[in-house]
Amino acid sequence: MAVLPIRIIGDPVLRTVAEPLTEFGPALRRLVEDMMETMEDVDGAGLAAPQVGVSLRVFTYQVDGVKGHVVNPQLVLSEDFQEDAVEGCLSIPGVAFPVRRRRTAEVRGVDAEGQAVSFHAEGLLSRCVQHETDHLDGVLFPDLLEGEDRKAALRTIRAITYRGMTEATTAQRATNVGSSFGAGSNA
Repeated sequence: MAVLPIRIIGDPVLRTVAEPLTEFGPALRRLVEDMMETMEDVDGAGLAAPQVGVSLRVFTYQVDGVKGHVVNPQLVLSEDFQEDAVEGCLSIPGVAFPVRRRRTAEVRGVDAEGQAVSFHAEGLLSRCVQHETDHLDGVLFPDLLEGEDRKAALRTIRAITYRGMTEATTAQRATNVGSSFGAGSNA
């Protein structure tokens, strides 16, 4: 297993709709294992494949002691909303705002072996699966903001100096993971 570099906002893979998986086998199992290790290493609640530069429909999660992954997820969302809660994102370090999310989600998909996966998510887990599925559709949480929060988030993102942010993020995260742009690069 390996800890993978996490892509930072500005990387086109984060705005690309991920492809469904049609082949299951050792490569997919390895990707899921590496994503789990990466997510745990940076103490994230979830991680979508595009965040590690892989444009495939798979995400991992760890919320309240519940861990897992879903390949080709489909969500059925409740019509009602949970109370807005502050969200951040490993791919947008230093930016966090309250985001409106549906109260519950019925999650369906398969695992890395192609076996059916289905579960009910509410609270933070519901928020997590919605956030990660958004990543698979090229959507980042600031896209969901409205009004002054949206303006403030966009101002904050525009003000990010990528070199400084990646260096600070890399220093803050474990020594074996960084951004895809690499600390100290001229990018």
